[in-house]
Amino acid sequence: MNGAFEIISGLFGGMAVFIFGMNMMSECLQKAAGEKMKQILALLTRNPVMGVLAGALTTAVLQSSSATTVMAIGFVSARLMTLPQAVSIILGANIGTTITAQIIAFKLSDYIYLILFAGFAVSFVAKTEKLKNTGQTVFAFGLLFLGIETMGDVMKPLASSPFFMELIAKVADTPVLGVLAGTLMTLVVQSSSATIAVLQNFASQAGPDGVTSVLGLAGALPILLGDNVGTTITALLASTGQAKDAKRTALAHCIFNLSGCFLFIWLIQPFAAVIRWLTPGPEVEVISRQIANAHTAFNIIMTLIWTPLLPFMVKVVTSLIREGKKAPEELSVPLYLDNRLITQPAAALQLVGREVIRCGEITDDMLRLLAGAVRADDTKLLAEITEQSAQVRRLNEHITEYLSDLFSAGSMTEEQANGTARLMYLLGDLDRIAFQGSEITDSLQTKIEKKYKYSKEAMKDLEKSLGLIQEMYGESLQVMRSGDTDRTKKIMKKKEKVFELNLEMRRAHLRRVNKGKCSARLTTPFHKILNTLDRMSNSCINIADAVTGQTDMGEMLPDVYRATGI
Repeated sequence: MNGAFEIISGLFGGMAVFIFGMNMMSECLQKAAGEKMKQILALLTRNPVMGVLAGALTTAVLQSSSATTVMAIGFVSARLMTLPQAVSIILGANIGTTITAQIIAFKLSDYIYLILFAGFAVSFVAKTEKLKNTGQTVFAFGLLFLGIETMGDVMKPLASSPFFMELIAKVADTPVLGVLAGTLMTLVVQSSSATIAVLQNFASQAGPDGVTSVLGLAGALPILLGDNVGTTITALLASTGQAKDAKRTALAHCIFNLSGCFLFIWLIQPFAAVIRWLTPGPEVEVISRQIANAHTAFNIIMTLIWTPLLPFMVKVVTSLIREGKKAPEELSVPLYLDNRLITQPAAALQLVGREVIRCGEITDDMLRLLAGAVRADDTKLLAEITEQSAQVRRLNEHITEYLSDLFSAGSMTEEQANGTARLMYLLGDLDRIAFQGSEITDSLQTKIEKKYKYSKEAMKDLEKSLGLIQEMYGESLQVMRSGDTDRTKKIMKKKEKVFELNLEMRRAHLRRVNKGKCSARLTTPFHKILNTLDRMSNSCINIADAVTGQTDMGEMLPDVYRATGI
């Protein structure tokens, strides 16, 4: 009983250290190479082969197929990526994730503590964030192997247990049982890398003869197939509550692994023979590498099969998950933000960039309506503008809260944190413009209710001033979209025109009051509108300045966003 407890606690403890090390390494790699992810994703074109390459490289960098899968689902849900592009990335992620098993196959048990100490020392003395992340990555790498070593040590007694040997013989002789065992293991642990590490460690234990593996390659392969099936649950969970295309992406991941399992389960013996030929040597010594090679070969073969069939895959998942009736878009509800990407700031900030642009576009529409409402005396139109202003401000709050969550997650680099702070500054000016728009609407509403009569000249100048504000804001929005800071000069010139026009409007109003052409009681509400216009023009300048200050919204958007023409 005591021995069984030691084995179980050691197995789960070692697995906990392994998963913690793997997650820590993934997080540190994201900090160190997160910005490179955008360049990797920039490889993505309408060519599926490039999509597969992008998915494989991203997963190899992050050391997590789940992270890549969730990111692809988030992007397709946010309409920053098309369904075929997302599916091609998923195919590549399945290849990239095999790197973990290949790393585990190296025998580094003699160097574990040296690796841990080196990583700790570098992290402890590092002065720069980049060097600190490097040290933490090395330390996490050591933890990963410490967990593997712990699991290997506690599993050694199992190799001499008659009951366990009989159980393993049944699994080895019945591939379906092996698939079910692998699937169940991955469902419980929620990490195919961890369960494959357990498989590699257990298979490395010698049988009664001391030469052959206790499990054998033919017995390990069905469990490996089950691990691949079980990992699709992560993608399905990530797609819950997401858009149809996100669910289709997750389903494509399932179809890929299920079809591979169904194909290879009939080819266990010949596939094992090929792997043995590719990785010869005493079974106990090389079986860990054989399992890693089998994992890599399985995913490469299935990717080669499915890449030319990508249109068929898309057609299948689209027919299985049909489009429902589209709900009307609620302006104040974020379309692109995805809480599942909070721990992946390089990807999350791209979604934030798209949401900020959307917020800016809604504000632009509000200003266009406002410019047309000056002489309309239409209370319904003014109510629509007021509601639109409120929706922009609520959306702004959602974005700000999301950025705050990104900060609190602690996964950002210093550069990303600085960019996020600038984004918040920019959002503040968008919020002010929306609020100032509602102030002008209130003044116009008061004008209608109290039946104030401004002169035709005053209304014409006011309309002209609002038109200039709209043009200024339109230029600022283009700077946000493209990062074209040359437009800032045009905005400054328009700012001068607004200032001069507003100054002349104040003078003209006082002249009309002096001549009795305009009521003196209109001076306060009229000047209030002009003061608000001045503040709106200042906010337009602030937005352009924020972008000029290296918050390039064009760079924050992924290249795939431009590629898809969204």
